Amino acid sequence: MMHDDQRKQAISAYEQAYSASDFEVIQARYRKKLLLELFEKYQPKHVLEVGCGWDTIANHWQGFESLTVVEPGPQFAEKARKDTAQLAGAQVIEAFLESSHLGKPDPAYDLILLSSLLHEVPDAKALLASAKALAGQNTVIHINVPNALSMHRLLAVEMGLMDSVYAQSALQKSFNQPRIFDLKQLKVLAKELGLQVLEAGSFLVKPFTHHQMMTLMQQGLLTQEMLDGLWQLARHFPENGSEIYVNLKLED
Repeated sequence: MMHDDQRKQAISAYEQAYSASDFEVIQARYRKKLLLELFEKYQPKHVLEVGCGWDTIANHWQGFESLTVVEPGPQFAEKARKDTAQLAGAQVIEAFLESSHLGKPDPAYDLILLSSLLHEVPDAKALLASAKALAGQNTVIHINVPNALSMHRLLAVEMGLMDSVYAQSALQKSFNQPRIFDLKQLKVLAKELGLQVLEAGSFLVKPFTHHQMMTLMQQGLLTQEMLDGLWQLARHFPENGSEIYVNLKLED
């Protein structure tokens, strides 16, 4: 298992790489769109956000009574503190969830967010187990991660550029991402930990790599209308969007 100092170095490298990836900003925008649909559906009042990155959910949804943000990246945590400074009931803890010393709250969290996170940590099962330990019987645990079966990865395999959709890409290496999941693997992981799947799917079909998508946008060949169409296209290819998600709860 990676020691805390090694994990902090990895987080620092990720902060820098994330800031340098232009299309990741677009990807994050659609990721937030998915989260806002989740919030609209469940109307959570007590929220735990694990790994907020540059843009805590508090910037987009403030219908909560309490929000706890656990973020190990010092730059990300500082940004979250500034973004939530005027919000009653919000706190930011700069730590890894496993070492945050959080106890199960009363009332229980309505929603625990593990957004764009599980694929980055050295032990995904341990992180999810830590989240489960903080969940009540009615808590929804949301996970989203990049998709091994994304259209652009399938295309790379068919072009002979990758041996497998599960191979580590150059972007993953720059982000220190040790693995990539498909929906089946996420569901198996949930089952191993005694969690049941409420909903699952994918979003934003991405035919090309981040760099290629950004180049097309800069050349005016990929418009906002087309991006919105690629978001809708995932309805027809539920396992092949650029990212996948599962909503989980404790087994009855």
